[in-house]
Amino acid sequence: MGKVVCVGRNYAAHARELGNEVPSSPLLFMKPASSIVTVRNPLVCPNSAVFGETHYEAELCIQLAADLSNATTEQAQQAIGGVTLGLDLTLRDLQTKLKDKGQPWERAKCFDGACVLADWIDPHAFGDFTQVHYQLYINNELKQDGDSALMLFPVYELLAEISHAFSLQAGDVIMTGTPSGVGVLQAGDELRLVLGAHEWRTRVQ
Repeated sequence: MGKVVCVGRNYAAHARELGNEVPSSPLLFMKPASSIVTVRNPLVCPNSAVFGETHYEAELCIQLAADLSNATTEQAQQAIGGVTLGLDLTLRDLQTKLKDKGQPWERAKCFDGACVLADWIDPHAFGDFTQVHYQLYINNELKQDGDSALMLFPVYELLAEISHAFSLQAGDVIMTGTPSGVGVLQAGDELRLVLGAHEWRTRVQ
């Protein structure tokens, strides 16, 4: 698996809940392949006494089956090889400190286990991606209720835009942004991710 390209503030409600401006163009950052783990294993959060709180961010994720560079939206559409849900885990206290100092976020976003991915699904099951609904439950309580219809930058346009910033390669993963409702993970939390007829469960160790 290649690099993970993440999109910040792709849902206006999430930008507002963290007190951030709503962007006029996609806010991009990356996670390394070393941060990727499967949702089938328990989640391991960094020591809160050292690193502060770990927050969950559920996201619709796309995997590419072909390279993209300076692509059109039509080329982006043809390049999608898989779809799933993921969790962008964030050391929020550390991220806030880094942002306040004007420093990069990598220490808060790129730790081992910071990118949790479920199983890849055939993209043809989701039509043109204009209305893909997904949910995150924690301890049987709905925490995040996402829909691609609410994205500031829709999937095909987003992939094309990223490919104009830098080349994407087959195997790369794009995390398309999180809806409102992010919060703290606690030891023992039981998580359930729902995407259409598909469902995955995990827990925090």
